[in-house]
Amino acid sequence: MLEKLKTYRSIRKYEEKPVDDEVLKTLLGAALLAPSSRGLRSWEFVVVTDPDLKNKLSKAKIGGGGFLKDAPVVVVVMADPAVSDVWVEDCSIAAYTIQLCARDQGLGSCWAQIRLRKDGDGVDAEENVRQILQIPAKYSVDSIIAIGHPAEEKDPYTQTDMDWTKIHYNSY
Repeated sequence: MLEKLKTYRSIRKYEEKPVDDEVLKTLLGAALLAPSSRGLRSWEFVVVTDPDLKNKLSKAKIGGGGFLKDAPVVVVVMADPAVSDVWVEDCSIAAYTIQLCARDQGLGSCWAQIRLRKDGDGVDAEENVRQILQIPAKYSVDSIIAIGHPAEEKDPYTQTDMDWTKIHYNSY
């Protein structure tokens, strides 16, 4: 597993090639199996393939989301905070599960943070995403995961990329 993790890199450039429906179903199934606090599964997902919607989503926050418009598929990860007080953690685990599964399927992915971000006019990025996708106000949007066939290659991490000084045993 560690060797596979070394090859996981954020991919922001994608081939103009669709993601196979069965592969996408595998990724979404993995998300539905992601661990969640107390098994409450507060997360929900919106799968977006429509080019116009992806373009709008790419502008939902200032900087860092432009790659969303070129990804064949994006998955909006959100939750109902009334279901779980740790919805952020639940969404984060589910989002990363999607990304790991995408890598295992030979796909690239990249996380676009939405929670706590704003657009160029100072408007809350979550609100922008809710409006674009007609998401009910009770949901909070954590992130958007771009998925596709990589059109860029990045070197894997090496042993020297691991900062072992960040590891502490029994106390700081």
